[in-house]
Amino acid sequence: MEWRDEGIILGARRHGETSVILEVMTRTHGRHLGLVRGGRSRKQQPLLQSGNRVELIWRARLDEHLGMFQVEPVALNAARLMESAVAIFGLQTVAAHLRLLPERDPHSGLFETLAIVLDHLEQPEIAAALIIRFELLILEELGFGLDLTECAITGQRTELAYVSPKSGRAVSAEAGAPWRDKLFPLPSFLQSEAREQADIAALEAAFRLTSHFFARHVYEPRGVNVPESRAAFIVAVRRFIQQASAQDVARALP
Repeated sequence: MEWRDEGIILGARRHGETSVILEVMTRTHGRHLGLVRGGRSRKQQPLLQSGNRVELIWRARLDEHLGMFQVEPVALNAARLMESAVAIFGLQTVAAHLRLLPERDPHSGLFETLAIVLDHLEQPEIAAALIIRFELLILEELGFGLDLTECAITGQRTELAYVSPKSGRAVSAEAGAPWRDKLFPLPSFLQSEAREQADIAALEAAFRLTSHFFARHVYEPRGVNVPESRAAFIVAVRRFIQQASAQDVARALP
């Protein structure tokens, strides 16, 4: 058995004295593991870091075997990403989300979205919005997608303001007014025609929204914990935005 594909490295763990088991998200073969002989060598270690984009050849005698990877570089992102706490925790968070999916199930849309996230992990506000969209896509791939396109009560597609915690469907401002205390606010940047950049309040509201549905449909039924990196990512984004705001105020002072 043999295939070639492009992948983004999610992690690696030691195997024996000299090798590693590499975990990658591939374009057409899903999240996949494989053995890299000599992966702990000085030559291989810089290549096999999380966040790097690589070309892969996978070989095994049978399809169900672990198999072996041959790895060549495409874009060595790891050194750049390791300079930012937001990027480190963001990468760990999306990797943890991908591990919720069955190994080897193809998800080309997630691969493309992951690549976009990696390109913007050094821009905290943009990265946070992208990771929220990544979480919505993960929920959809798991079969628990939210419908934020029209009001669950009236069917209208404008003035959407809330999300039902039960159905995961949007609700308009007028229809949801009597139950607004029991509904999640719908951040405007998640609406299809939104163009504005999200502020920290909107980002945190969106993370609370996705947290609820991950807990309800994924973490609690499976008896698993929320990845610690997710909370650390949100804290790092908040800290960056607060520091940036303080610097803006300082520059504006006479």
